Amino acid sequence: MAETLLMPTLGLTMTEGTVDQWYKEVGDTISKGEAVVSISSEKLTHDVESPIDGVLLSIVVENGGEAVCQGIIGYVGAEGEEVPTEEVMIEEVTENKEEKTIDSTAPIAQSVTRTEGERIFATPLARKIATDKGYDLADITGSGGNGRITRRDVDRHIPQIKTVGSSPVVTGEGLDGMRKVIAQRMHQSLQQSAQLTLHRKANITNLLAFRKDLKAKAGDNLSRSALSINTLLIKAVSLALKDKPEMNASYNGVEHMTHESVHMGVAVAVDDGLVVPVVKDVDTKSLSQIGADFVAVTSQAIDGTLSGESYSGSTFTITNLGSAGIEYFTPILNTPELGILGVGGTSSKLVFNDEKEIVEISELPLSLTFDHQVIDGSPAAEFLAQIVYYLENPYLLVV
Repeated sequence: MAETLLMPTLGLTMTEGTVDQWYKEVGDTISKGEAVVSISSEKLTHDVESPIDGVLLSIVVENGGEAVCQGIIGYVGAEGEEVPTEEVMIEEVTENKEEKTIDSTAPIAQSVTRTEGERIFATPLARKIATDKGYDLADITGSGGNGRITRRDVDRHIPQIKTVGSSPVVTGEGLDGMRKVIAQRMHQSLQQSAQLTLHRKANITNLLAFRKDLKAKAGDNLSRSALSINTLLIKAVSLALKDKPEMNASYNGVEHMTHESVHMGVAVAVDDGLVVPVVKDVDTKSLSQIGADFVAVTSQAIDGTLSGESYSGSTFTITNLGSAGIEYFTPILNTPELGILGVGGTSSKLVFNDEKEIVEISELPLSLTFDHQVIDGSPAAEFLAQIVYYLENPYLLVV
């Protein structure tokens, strides 16, 4: 069966990309892992590699053309193998865009005003569901090609109360480029979820002592990245997610799914934007492995060399503003994930210990935003307490 070449997602704010140059022509032989085409977004460039040995069967998007993220740009397979018809290709592109919900940056479908007699493009399934729900297709914005309305657009549609003299508000109006996309992405997150943030501090005095002790005992056998605060946080959060699996889940307004593996998204600031590379399978990795992977994905994300698949699949996200001197803040969910942890800057204070002696402790402020549609305040607080428990008992991170 022919394999698809897809437009990768290179960052949190990317919704579509441009095909810069096809390195192969239709009929050319291709090896698995060989670069077939170069694509670009507003900030990054990337080579798309062939998933199999074979030949280039079809070019769906020519040089200079654009495609939505996860949209089909070509096919590879065995010589002489048939590829889907143009109509099927359009349907597959639409479905791929629909399924791009974890790292999706496209704005949520909103009510739209159409001129009388304007043709409305919609899939047959979308028309049926809209009819069953009593929705007017003219009020639904399509996310497919040529404004085509898909099943997901109908599922996400929220009927609006129409008032005389009201004017439609376009999210991001007045903004340009990446900032407009970020505005739409953040607005979408807030529209799709009921977000609530809990704050508390973790006493990391023992954690800092643990780092110092391990460095002294392991010496050069342990890399610096294995004991960074970010690495230790990722490990603590992954353990808490395994203890409280209801937080390692996603909800897109249609489907609620709990995930077995823990894939940690890490927010990274780049020039004029924000990306969220993913450290995969952190629940099965040691501190050394997590540290090495964290350094690799974040540095490549900043350089613009990280592969597209490394931006997708996260089940929970961490964002750290401690270096900016921020204490508490309210992070916005990376929907459809149910939780995101904001990390502030470490501070010190004097307290009385159990013997009524004055001692200095170090504290780390944490801000947990969660989707109250799915998670109540009490279990969210228990999850945050579990993170604090692992940070305050650091030797559990290496058990």
